[in-house]
Amino acid sequence: MMKFIISNLLVIFWAVIFGEIIGYIASQLTGLTYNLTEIGVVSAVVVLIAVNALTLISKHSVK
Repeated sequence: MMKFIISNLLVIFWAVIFGEIIGYIASQLTGLTYNLTEIGVVSAVVVLIAVNALTLISKHSVK
């Protein structure tokens, strides 16, 4: 259980880092305002759902 929590915390950390980088570049290219909190939360939630869904799907396919 602890391994699962630590791996999810690492996923959230890197998702926020990469989300902020991509969000900053996108805001500069489109001319929109850069919202630090919104980009971090959205990227963390999306990646956390995607990674856990992928893990859940692939867990049952391993024999």
